[in-house]
Amino acid sequence: MPALPKALFFDVFGTLVDFRSSIADEAERILKPLGHSLDWPAFADAWRDEYQPTMEEVRAGRVPFSKLDVLHRYNLEKILPRFKVSGLSEEQLTNLNLSWHRLDAWPDVTPGLNRLKKQFLLAPVSNGNISLQVDLARRNGFPWDAVLGAEVAGDYKPKPRVYLASCEAFDLKPQDCMMVACHSGDLKHAASHGLQTAHIARPNEHGPGKGEASPSVPVDYAASSLENLAEKLGA
Repeated sequence: MPALPKALFFDVFGTLVDFRSSIADEAERILKPLGHSLDWPAFADAWRDEYQPTMEEVRAGRVPFSKLDVLHRYNLEKILPRFKVSGLSEEQLTNLNLSWHRLDAWPDVTPGLNRLKKQFLLAPVSNGNISLQVDLARRNGFPWDAVLGAEVAGDYKPKPRVYLASCEAFDLKPQDCMMVACHSGDLKHAASHGLQTAHIARPNEHGPGKGEASPSVPVDYAASSLENLAEKLGA
């Protein structure tokens, strides 16, 4: 087992926040009073399904880097016709897009982060833009030391620059940093650039039984929750 890291970097969507339930609830809250009735979890899934393909356009250099809020809005307008939703005002569209700023954390996250904060530097290393991460932190009480990730690096995970720029921001070597995520792919890429890794089980990320209950790649730590990770790290 390597020496304990000095900084912990966190994936956010899925690892820290339950985006599926939150987006479904927000969509219902905003659209139902306007007379729309649809499968709210399916709407959340459809919106999320456009996430990686749109970011790949940026990663591949086919379109310039844009904040995730911009990509989310593009994807929102792409999926609304599928659900026969039309006629929304600019204010309503903006409010709906800002649903991603109002996601709720899994129950173990805030207490787990507060335990880990006593011993480690903490930062999100997320594809979400800074204003989005700040809003999620204020909503859920995430005790960040910094907000890092795509907007700082000018690219999207899993491009190497996103991980390495985060280490550089804390003046740390990659081996002194740990990526914490519920996605084995994220951890595989972080490890390939020298970071330590910890997997958090989120078996219901995409709905009941539709998530990673355990990692599919080698990791330094596998935990059932952030509080369990804190125990494993002695925090």
